[in-house]
Amino acid sequence: MSAAARPARHWCAWALPDSRAGGAAQPGVLVETVGGVITAVSTGTAPPPDAERLDGLVVAGLANAHSHAFHRALRGRTGEDGGSFWTWRDAMYRVAARLDPDSYHRLARAVYAEMALAGVTCVGEFHYVHHDPAGRRYADPNAMGAALVAAAADAGIRITLLDTCYMAGGLDGAAGHAPLEGPQARFGDTDADTWAARVAAFEPGGGHARLGAAVHSVRAVPRDQIARITAIGAEAGWPAVHVHLSEQPAENAACRAFYGATPARLLADTGFLDRLRPTLVHATHLTPQDAALVRAAGARVCLCPTTERDLADGLPDLAALRGTALALGSDGHSAIDLWEEARGAEMHERLRTGRRGTLAAADLLTALHTAGHAALGWAGSTGERGAEAGRIAAGARADLVVLGLDGVRLAGFDPARAADAAVFAATAADVRHVMADGRWIVRDGVHTLIPDAPAQLDAAVREVAA
Repeated sequence: MSAAARPARHWCAWALPDSRAGGAAQPGVLVETVGGVITAVSTGTAPPPDAERLDGLVVAGLANAHSHAFHRALRGRTGEDGGSFWTWRDAMYRVAARLDPDSYHRLARAVYAEMALAGVTCVGEFHYVHHDPAGRRYADPNAMGAALVAAAADAGIRITLLDTCYMAGGLDGAAGHAPLEGPQARFGDTDADTWAARVAAFEPGGGHARLGAAVHSVRAVPRDQIARITAIGAEAGWPAVHVHLSEQPAENAACRAFYGATPARLLADTGFLDRLRPTLVHATHLTPQDAALVRAAGARVCLCPTTERDLADGLPDLAALRGTALALGSDGHSAIDLWEEARGAEMHERLRTGRRGTLAAADLLTALHTAGHAALGWAGSTGERGAEAGRIAAGARADLVVLGLDGVRLAGFDPARAADAAVFAATAADVRHVMADGRWIVRDGVHTLIPDAPAQLDAAVREVAA
C-alpha cells in the first residue's frame, strides 16, 4: 500500500469542520483519511495514541480563486506617485514580455509555494500569457499553461487553469476595440473558435489540475466573440468560467459609449451571464441594475481586496450583492494572505457604508472554503478523484490548515468565536502546517517540497522583474 493510500488519523485540539455550520470551534476533532480523502470525522474525542496531534485551530484548505502568478514580480516595485491602474498595467506588460515557459515555471512554482505557506491548497490561475513575445505559438501551443500546471504540482497544490480569451488591446467608446500591441501580442488568438480549439487540445496531466476558461473582459473581447464563447462553453461544459467585470469606471464608460450597455448588461445580452453562470472578478462598479442581473443569473463574485485597494480600483457595493456567493483571490499578489482578503472585504464595506457586519466571519470563511472551491470547479461528488473540497467532512478532500494559537495575533483565542479569530486576527504568518490531498506540504512553517521557497522566489522575481 502506498503512503498516500495508508489510513491516517489526525487529532485536532480545535477545528472548524464546516464554516457553514457557524463560527464556533469544535474540541477534540478526530479526522481519518485514506488516499487523500477524509473517511471519518468525530468530535469531542480524547487524543488516541495512534493519532497525530494537531495543536492550534484546524480549518479546511483555502481556495485562492483569482491569481495572475507573474504579477508577483511587481510587488514593491510599482508605488509610483500619481499613478493609476493604467500606469501599473504598463509595468505589468513589461514583466509579461520577459516570460518564457521555463522562467514562468520557476516563478509560478515559487509563487504557489508562497500560497501553500499561507494555507492555500487550490488556486485559480487566470492565464492569458499564451504565446511567444512576437505573438507566435510555441511548438506546443499550450506550453505556458503546461508550465503553470507543472508549477502547481511541484508546490503540492491543486490548480484550475482558467485559459483566458484575450483578443483586443482595449475599448474606446468612439473607435471601438483596438488591436493588440506590443506585449499584448502574446495574449491573443485570432478569434473565439481558434482560442477554443487550442484550449480543447490541452489535457493537463495529474489529478491536481482542471481546465476552465475565462473571458478577460469586455474591453479585451468583442461582443460577438463573447456570444460565440457562450455557445462554445455551453457545449463544452467547462467546470469553471471567469471574467473580469467592471473593475474600472473607464471600462464601464467605454462599454456604454460603444455598445450602449454596461459590461454586465452586455454579458447578459450575449447569454454569457445566464448560460455559463460565471465567476465575476472584482464587480467593483456595478449599477443597481447590474447587481440585479448578477443575482438573477446565480453568478458568483470574486473579490480581491488587497489588489483592488493597491490599484485604487474602488469599493464594490456588497449590500447590493447580498445573497450572491462570494469567493476571494489575491489577484496581483501585492500580498498573498487570504485571511487579509477575507478581512479586507468586510473592512472595505465598513469604510464605504459606515456600518459594521455586512459580511459575517463565518460567511467569509465560506468564501475561502466551499464557495471558493466551487468557483474553481472542485465542488464535485465524493470519491478519490472527484471529492468535494472546502470542508472537513467524510468524503471531502483531505485539506487541512493548522493555525498556531501560540502567537501574539491569536493570543486570547475564544473557541466560541473561532471564525472571528481566524478572519479578523489571523495572518498568513500564523499558518503552521498545511495538508493538501492527504499530504503535508507545509510543516512548522516550512514548505516540505520546496524548503528554500524564499530564495527560489527571490531568484525567480529578479529574473523577470522590470
